[in-house]
Amino acid sequence: MLHDLGKILLGLGLIVALIGAAMMAVGRMGLPLGRLPGDISYKGKNIFFSFPLGTSILISIVLSAILYFLSRFRR
Repeated sequence: MLHDLGKILLGLGLIVALIGAAMMAVGRMGLPLGRLPGDISYKGKNIFFSFPLGTSILISIVLSAILYFLSRFRR
């Protein structure tokens, strides 16, 4: 059981590392993620609030398309 937990934690760590690397690559490419139309941001005197709604929708559509095509090819 402990061996299986170790495998799960290692797999999750690799996934987090891949997501981090992808975020760094996107940041270097200059894509305006987080600044798309539909992203909500508020900057007050002592507070900054950001809710990337447009970016979330775009990422959801892209991931849905990728997973759809992967599921079509697995059949």
